Amino acid sequence: MDSVVPNLSLAKRLNLYAWIISVAVLGLVVLMRSVKIDLGVDFSFLPPVHATLNGLAALLLILALWHIKNKRIEAHRRMIYLAFGASALFLVSYVLYHFTTPEILYGDTNFDRVLSAEERAAAGTMRTVYLLVLLTHIALAALIFPFILFTFIRAYTGQYARHRKMARWVYPIWLYVAITGPVCYLMLKPYYP
Repeated sequence: MDSVVPNLSLAKRLNLYAWIISVAVLGLVVLMRSVKIDLGVDFSFLPPVHATLNGLAALLLILALWHIKNKRIEAHRRMIYLAFGASALFLVSYVLYHFTTPEILYGDTNFDRVLSAEERAAAGTMRTVYLLVLLTHIALAALIFPFILFTFIRAYTGQYARHRKMARWVYPIWLYVAITGPVCYLMLKPYYP
């Protein structure tokens, strides 16, 4: 496979598109926290869909790694395409949800009873854990997004050595983001209406 002549002119164009898409996505993510649009549709059903898409992407990434370790290149490629697709669907759905739906905060609920000191302390500890997982998820998702695109472009344009070199560090971060998405959802689930 390394004997394929890389298509560097295509790679250059795709890299430009990857930067444009990355900046646009980052801009949308920043805007969605402060801009709300009423489309007349209730999108509150989407958080479990987001978790499912992220979980699916994680599973597909694990399968992709297994396939490439077993030199099953076509199966690896299919798994990556599917993981890429699941992540893209997640991103579109996530942005739509956050542009149209009020944000849910961890611990934002009314209890029918007063919590004991121990319950308040446990809730505070869990909130700290949730915020650490959420902040690493968000920061790494923002950081890794363009590099996922660049790693994909390297393989797509026949730059396999560069693809492998990038994938060694991009893959674990993408997998972490895909796994921590459902973890954040499960931790926040009790606070959804």
